[in-house]
Amino acid sequence: MNAPLKLLRRLFSSSSSPSSSFSSCPNPWLLIGLGNPGDKYQSTRHNVGFDMIDAFARSQGIPFGSVHCKALFGEGTIGGVPVLLAKPQTYMNLSGESTGPLAAYYKLPLNHVIVMYDDMDLPCGVLRIQPKGGHGRHKGLKSVIYHFRGNREFGRLRIGIGRPPGQMDPKAFLLQKFNKTARERIDSALEEGVEILKAVVTKGLTEAARSCNTEQKYKHLRFQNLPV
Repeated sequence: MNAPLKLLRRLFSSSSSPSSSFSSCPNPWLLIGLGNPGDKYQSTRHNVGFDMIDAFARSQGIPFGSVHCKALFGEGTIGGVPVLLAKPQTYMNLSGESTGPLAAYYKLPLNHVIVMYDDMDLPCGVLRIQPKGGHGRHKGLKSVIYHFRGNREFGRLRIGIGRPPGQMDPKAFLLQKFNKTARERIDSALEEGVEILKAVVTKGLTEAARSCNTEQKYKHLRFQNLPV
């Protein structure tokens, strides 16, 4: 039995009528981490979206047990709310080829989709959660928007990785691993991100953003001029 069918069967298992069970069940959340597949890219700056969703899956005991819509896929519940986890395996710049079909398959409103990705416009280790926005020149996010038919009103968890030093090529910077100081900041941010995502699922995106972004604003001020 594939992952989608297992999820639906669990949603309906408490009732003899699938339609009545589904109507009483909260909308699932689809949490998507962006990155590149393969050992070559593991733990690089461009893969912090994968790192974030891996940290969340570990914390909640949710395994990635299948492949669905070109993504490694997992499913579970948080506080009685179904969650679907995905790591597209299309390579970063084609991420939408996975995310678009996933959202369409489950007929999810895009305000129940959260995309996690690296952001050079934020200091390393700083997070920001938003209900909508543009792609900010991030090619993976640009692909997601394209495959959402241009709709930008989906949640995103931005994970700051800082800017490349000096005249370093941004592409080379993205594919580098973190140094010790930066890795410590990112690992701390992943722990914070897990709590943020739990708040999104249980309290909603607006409430989670209100508390998270206030805290992260002060972290931004502390980190913005610190070297990594």
